[in-house]
Amino acid sequence: MAQSDLTRVVEPACEKLAAQQNVELVDVELCREGASRYLRIYIDKPDGITLNDCETYHRAVMPLVERVDYDFLEVCSPGIDRPLKKQKDFDKHAGDLVEVHLYRPIDKCKRFEGELIGLEDGQVAIRTAAGEMRFALKDISVCKPVIVITEEDLEAGEEDAMDEEGVASDGREE
Repeated sequence: MAQSDLTRVVEPACEKLAAQQNVELVDVELCREGASRYLRIYIDKPDGITLNDCETYHRAVMPLVERVDYDFLEVCSPGIDRPLKKQKDFDKHAGDLVEVHLYRPIDKCKRFEGELIGLEDGQVAIRTAAGEMRFALKDISVCKPVIVITEEDLEAGEEDAMDEEGVASDGREE
């Protein structure tokens, strides 16, 4: 099945199922890895996707994608640093720090980092220390948020791992 068929036939069916299950369809891709073909469907929701969400969606989507020639079907989370692909992704992350990777270098550089201004007229704009930069969407291999984990994040994670009695999830007493 060609990518255009995937977009034209499979994606709308996956989108409809996602709406029924109150999840967001992030992406559908058919890719070759070695001798195998993987059909990957990425789903998300505001509070994050669980393994049960993926399993439920997987079971429901299987009959909808039976026309696709694939070896493995994967339903998964796009991850915290999911690539920005659609207009709504760029709108959601405006003002955030992003990294832009290009297919071909500009002045010997293929990776740029800056504050995302947005996507307009097929151009991704970022603000860097050197000023505003614009890249044609077709020239970008990936644009994704930069994930910064602070000491506060780590401390908050440790607090979340504590139960009511002051015992950490790994058995340590605090």
